[in-house]
Amino acid sequence: MVELAGIIVLGILAQWVAWRLKLPAILPLILIGLLVGPIATLYTENGQKLIEPIWNGEKGLFPGDSLYYFVSLAISIILFEGGLTLKRNEIKNVGPVITKLITLGSIVTFFGAGLAAHYIFGLNWQISFLFSALIIVTGPTVITPILRNIPLKKDVSTVLKWEGILIDPIGALAAVLVFEFISVGEGQAYTQTALIEFGKILLFGTTFGFTFAHALTFAIKKNFIPHYLLNVVSLSLVLMVFVMSDVFAHESGLLAVVVMGMVLGNINLPNLKELLYFKESLSVLLISILFILLAANINISDLALIYNWKTAMLFAVIVFVIRPLGVFLSTQGSTLKLNEKLFISWVGPRGIVAAGIASLFGSKLLAKGEAGAEYITPLVFMIVLGTVILNATTARLFAKLVGVFLKKSNGILIIGASKVSRIIGSYLQKNDRHVVLIDNNQTNVDKAKKMGLEAIAANIYSDTLSDNIELNDIGYLMALTGNSDINKYSINKFTKHFGENGAFRLVTDDEMGNPDNNPKEGLFSHTDDFIKLTEAIRQYPAIHEIALKSTEHYNSLIEITKADPNIIPVFLKTPDGDLKIISSFSEQFEDITEKFKLVYVGKIFEDAEEA
Repeated sequence: MVELAGIIVLGILAQWVAWRLKLPAILPLILIGLLVGPIATLYTENGQKLIEPIWNGEKGLFPGDSLYYFVSLAISIILFEGGLTLKRNEIKNVGPVITKLITLGSIVTFFGAGLAAHYIFGLNWQISFLFSALIIVTGPTVITPILRNIPLKKDVSTVLKWEGILIDPIGALAAVLVFEFISVGEGQAYTQTALIEFGKILLFGTTFGFTFAHALTFAIKKNFIPHYLLNVVSLSLVLMVFVMSDVFAHESGLLAVVVMGMVLGNINLPNLKELLYFKESLSVLLISILFILLAANINISDLALIYNWKTAMLFAVIVFVIRPLGVFLSTQGSTLKLNEKLFISWVGPRGIVAAGIASLFGSKLLAKGEAGAEYITPLVFMIVLGTVILNATTARLFAKLVGVFLKKSNGILIIGASKVSRIIGSYLQKNDRHVVLIDNNQTNVDKAKKMGLEAIAANIYSDTLSDNIELNDIGYLMALTGNSDINKYSINKFTKHFGENGAFRLVTDDEMGNPDNNPKEGLFSHTDDFIKLTEAIRQYPAIHEIALKSTEHYNSLIEITKADPNIIPVFLKTPDGDLKIISSFSEQFEDITEKFKLVYVGKIFEDAEEA
C-alpha cells in the first residue's frame, strides 16, 4: 500500500516539477524511478530497492507478467488520447513529409541503429535489430511538452506531433516482427509467420479501431449513454478494443486504439472536448506511474553493463547521424526549409512505448537465455533518458540557433466565432495570417470550419488552452464576443500566453463614446461595441480596403467612421502587406504614405473611388 501510494505521490510531484521548470515530465519521472529503484540499492541499509515492481519474478507490486499487462493497457489509453488530437486539416501542407517520416524514416532508423548496435557493442544481429526496432518510436508524451514551450511555425510542430503518435504502433510492429524472428527462427517458418502477423496486425488493428469509433459515435449521438457514464464507457471501450484486437493479432492493439482515436477526433462529436479532457487527465496519471515503475524495475547490474564509452558512441551515432539522415531523406522535395529540417532532426526523443516494450521483450528473451538479451532494456532506457535530457535542455536554444524560433508570433487568436469573427478571421487568413477562432458554441465553430477557418470548440475558463500546441505561434489576441465579461476575462487570463504583441477587446456599452473612459486594450474604435459591429456586418457582410494618401487622410477617415455607425475601421495595411490592428486609440499611427490602406467593415466610403 505504501509503495503504491508513494508511486502516485512521487509521480504527481514530478509532473508539478516538470511544469514549473517547463521540462518534459518523463525526465524527473525516470530520475525518480532510478533513485527509488536501482540506485536505492547503493544507499539503503539492506541494499534493496525502495520500490520493487517485480521481485524474483513472482513477488513485488506486479508479480509475474502483470506489470507488462498493466503497461500495455496504460499505453493503449495514452495512444488513444494522442489519436484524438490528430486533425486532418493540420497536415494539408506536410502530409507527405509525415508519411515518409513514419515509413522511410523508420527504415533508416531500423537498419542504421541495428548496424550501429552490432558493430559498436558486438551484439548479434537479432538483438541488434530488436534494439533498433524499439527505438524507432518518438514518444508523444515527450515531444508534446517540448513543443508547448517553443513558439514554432505550425508546419514544424505538426510534423513532430503527428510523427510522435503515428510512429508508436509502427515501432511496436517492427519490434514484434523481430521478436518473432528470434523466437521462431530463420528461414521459411519465420517468413511465413512474419507475413501472417503483419497482415493480421494491419487487418484487425484498422478494422477494430474504425468500427468501434463509429459505434461509439452512434451511441453518443443517439443518447444511448447517459452523460455521467460517457467517460467511463469510452474508457472501457478503448480497453476492450485494445484487448480484443490483441487477442486476434498480437500487438495489433496499439494500432487499433490510435485508429480509433483518429477517427473519433475527426468526427463532429459534441462531447469530444469533454472526452479529451478526461483522457488527458488519466494519461497524466498513467504516465506518472509507468515511468517510475519501468525505471525502478531496472537493476544496478543493467546500468553497469552500459557504463562505458560504447554507450556514448552508440548514442551519438543514433542522435547525430541516423536521425538527421532519416529526416533529410524523408523531407527531400518538401516545402520545409533547411533550418526546419535541422530542428526536426534535432528533436527525436523516445518515450513510453519504447521503454515499455523493451522491458517486456528484454525480460522474455532473458528468461529464454538469448545471448545479449540483457542489453535490450538498459540500452533502450539509455536512449530514452539521453534523448529526453538532450531535447528538453537544448530544444529551445537550438530553435533559436537555427532560426525556427518565432521571434515575433504573428498568429491571431480570436475569442468568439460569431459572424463578426468569421468575416474578420477570413480576411486575416486570406492575408497570410494564422488565425484560430475559439468558441464554446459548436454551431459557430462548425460554420467557421466550413469557411476554411481553423476553429476550436473550447471553454475559455479551462486551463487546457494555454497548453495547446496548435497555438504556440499566436502573438495577438482579439476578444470579439458579445459578452463583455468574457472579453475582459480573456484579456486578463490569456494576454501572457497569446498576447505578447497585443491583446484587444471590444469596448463595452459603458465605455462606448466616452474618450475619457477609453480602455487601453479597446479594439477598433471607442464608438463601436459588439452590437454596432454585428449590425454593420449584418447589412454589409464584407471587408473593404481604401487607399490612403497621408496621415491626415487617415485621421479624416477615422473621424467619418465615428459619425457613421455603418463604417468601422479594423486594420491598417502597410505597403509590405502587414496588418496592424487598429485600437480605440486610433491616433497611434504616423508617417502614413500613399502605399498604406485602411481596412474597414461596413458600407463603402463615398470617396473611396476618388481615394
